Amino acid sequence: MSNTEKGGMHRVRNFLSCRQVLNLLTMLGFMLNYALRVNLTIAIVDMVRPNVTSPAGNATLAGNATSLTGNSTSGNSSSLSPDGVDVYEERFSWDTYQTNFVLGCFFWGYILTELPGGRLAELIGGRRVFGHSMLWASLLTLITPLAAHINYVVLIVVRVVLGFMLGASWPAIHPVAAVWIPPMERSKFMSNMMASSLGAAITMPICGFLISVAGWASVFYLTGAVGLLWSLAWFTFVYETPATHPRISAEERREIEEAIGTTTSKKRPSHVPWGQLLCSPAVWAIIICHGLAVFGFFTVVNQLPTFMSKILHFDIKQNGLFSSLPYLGKYVMAVASSYLADYLRKRGTLSTTATRKLFTTFALVIPGLLMIVQVFLGYDATWSVTIFSLALFAHGAVTAGYLGNGLDIAPNFSGTIFGLANTLSSFGGFLSTWMVGALTYKDESFHSWQIVFWILAATYISGPIVFAIFGTGKLQSWNNPPERVKISDVTQEEGVPLKYGK
Repeated sequence: MSNTEKGGMHRVRNFLSCRQVLNLLTMLGFMLNYALRVNLTIAIVDMVRPNVTSPAGNATLAGNATSLTGNSTSGNSSSLSPDGVDVYEERFSWDTYQTNFVLGCFFWGYILTELPGGRLAELIGGRRVFGHSMLWASLLTLITPLAAHINYVVLIVVRVVLGFMLGASWPAIHPVAAVWIPPMERSKFMSNMMASSLGAAITMPICGFLISVAGWASVFYLTGAVGLLWSLAWFTFVYETPATHPRISAEERREIEEAIGTTTSKKRPSHVPWGQLLCSPAVWAIIICHGLAVFGFFTVVNQLPTFMSKILHFDIKQNGLFSSLPYLGKYVMAVASSYLADYLRKRGTLSTTATRKLFTTFALVIPGLLMIVQVFLGYDATWSVTIFSLALFAHGAVTAGYLGNGLDIAPNFSGTIFGLANTLSSFGGFLSTWMVGALTYKDESFHSWQIVFWILAATYISGPIVFAIFGTGKLQSWNNPPERVKISDVTQEEGVPLKYGK
């Protein structure tokens, strides 16, 4: 190969730095993460037969969905495509309990892998854990329509296993940040997690359009296929550490390693100091605040399409479009607040502790107050869309608040801390779907939803109070525990040391 060709390849390879590639694929990964999760929340509006308040016949949890063939359309959906062609698809006779059960069972699996996923990422690396969770979740999404047609229970099993796979993805990204992202840039990197909201904002209107054109099954085929393509790119271009990346320049690697210093161990700690971690008020501030905040967010993300269909009477296209607006605003705020937080910390305007508490308070108190407004004005479509959009817009600031706080206090165990926090929040996710199902089972009126909004207001506002009292941004002494045994295994090494000097 000539020197000219080599130079051309070198320029192409260095068009994006390794951190930029990591940021881009992480952002796309979390977009897809939520696309794989929320596709059902919009599709289920068209999957279920309308006006079903109790199971058909003696249907039980194990009962088959209504299966109709021939010219009978009482159990089929019929939507008109832009070409004027009717799209017929099977609908299912699920009541509100069963519908919310399908939405909520995702969290059964999700809750099982939060803590193990975070710890596993600390031990073997976040790249593998995050990548495989997304790969298998994409495959499960592709078979979701088949599962729904086979049996109600089969669909539940698929959703539980989907949750099991995606449960490991969120805590797994913290160990990635601990070895790749300098401390003063971590708020910006954590904003990539809020690309999940951007994924929801894009997925919902696309799903609404696809359902009207090709039926509800098409949304699972599209999101699953895109997820497989992302998985291929992730495993091709992302590596566990700067030291093991074949394309990284010496300058970029030196910048990362010098900025991180000793806050993240070169060797992965062989054990977690559980006693100190579980007795740390700073850890519990993150866990409790996250649990309360995500209870509110999961209630919205799972129930907003249903609320807009049942109460505001939007059709499926309007539902997808207006359901997406709050998530778009959330992502914009996540990016803007993260850049502002890192800027304030770098300049010394605010300490890390003050920054985390300030942005956490803003991100959760504002949505709490807006839920109170929703109680009184939410029956109006314009007000309701505006309130939800503003609430999730403000909520995006959690990336500059408590969301990345585990990386401040204990980067070596940030996956474990976030795994604990997300485990509690997963209980809240299932509880929220049960709560809405119970409150609206026999009364799908705005009055029932007002009770939901009061509960959301209380949970949103309680979170920052706890964090303001117990939260901190200071590195904890137990972040670097002494090893119980001498580690000489070469597999513990992060890579060949970079030769400084010369």
